[in-house]
Amino acid sequence: MPSRELDEMDRYIIYRLQGDARSTSAAQIATDYGVSPSTVRNRIASLEADGVIRGSHLDVDYEVAGYQLFTLIFCTAPIPERERLAREALTVPGVVSARELMTGEENVHVVAVGRDGDDLSRIGRDLSALGLEIVEEELVHNEYTCPLHWFDETSDPAEASDTGAESESE
Repeated sequence: MPSRELDEMDRYIIYRLQGDARSTSAAQIATDYGVSPSTVRNRIASLEADGVIRGSHLDVDYEVAGYQLFTLIFCTAPIPERERLAREALTVPGVVSARELMTGEENVHVVAVGRDGDDLSRIGRDLSALGLEIVEEELVHNEYTCPLHWFDETSDPAEASDTGAESESE
């Protein structure tokens, strides 16, 4: 898909929605940016139609929800099957994301959660049954995320790295 040129308003909308899409309304963004709410809603619809915004995802603290084991699983897939296997990994109960890498031997990264070691063992067996070779597994203590600061034209990217990133204890 060809890239889409983003203007200042597009970047501002994306920045605000990345920070908290659930609680940030088009009216709030419009007021802060100085345009009408319908303008913001139209821009969001356009960004979605063009594939820039692909969805709004819930940030779940799996540990609080009872899934205290948050694991990153490094896998190898044959290159012709890499995309299919990465997508099929999402069908394994406990897998919450899969990332397909273009280079390297460990070309599929899977994120999974479980209540105990038995859950993680089952997930590993299920991934292997799909055809993924598990190379390494790492338990994750915390993951930290933040909006891409370059979408916020009002901040200096050098200063942006010092702002508080949101913590997801998983």
